[in-house]
Amino acid sequence: MLKTKNLKAILFDSGRVLNDPRTGHWFMPPNFYKYVDRNKFGLLDRDVIEMAFYKALKYLNQKNFILTEAEEFEHFIEFYRIIANELPVLELNNANIVEIAKDTVYNDEKFLFHEDVFEIIPQLSKNYKLGVISDTWPSLERVVRNAGLRDYFSTFVMSSTTGVIKPNELMFNTALSELNIKPEEAMFIDDSIKNVKGASKLGIESILMVRDKNYKHDTEYLQINTLKDLLTLLQ
Repeated sequence: MLKTKNLKAILFDSGRVLNDPRTGHWFMPPNFYKYVDRNKFGLLDRDVIEMAFYKALKYLNQKNFILTEAEEFEHFIEFYRIIANELPVLELNNANIVEIAKDTVYNDEKFLFHEDVFEIIPQLSKNYKLGVISDTWPSLERVVRNAGLRDYFSTFVMSSTTGVIKPNELMFNTALSELNIKPEEAMFIDDSIKNVKGASKLGIESILMVRDKNYKHDTEYLQINTLKDLLTLLQ
């Protein structure tokens, strides 16, 4: 049962709430295997692969501010260069690295939006202000725009342009300020318990999105599997 009595805005995380990586991996874009030998990659130890991506992501996470897609592209070139150095058996050359980075940043097909997004978001926008709060990079906004969804969101808060990640209060307060609403007038939906908890501490009604219908978290927070479930809660 919802606690909020005067709901004016609904704020959404992006990844695992509105969309998923098309390939199942955020950093393996649609054309990844056009430049990476699938057989060589498949023979690598999983722990070795995870460590390579961990080191590359560590580099990326040190860049608090990435304000443009051009900056994002340059940082992802370095990201994949680190992976290439960590996984020399893949024999990735500079041209390969640049093309993978380009695919990661500029390919709109990298994200697969859930079908309920196109049905429910327009409906919700008729009665509530909507917003996105996401730990992400500038290209997300372009992808959302080209999917025909950007105009439904009155605020679009990204960690790369805010300088912090969720559950830092600044992420939520930025959205609240731009919408000119109080915490108790907002709802936040995320797939991370940590982020849901952070928003809840500020007084924002928070709901956990669990897209896997076969899984249920042991948590005090309301859980939904689809945006249609959210619509039912609001009725």
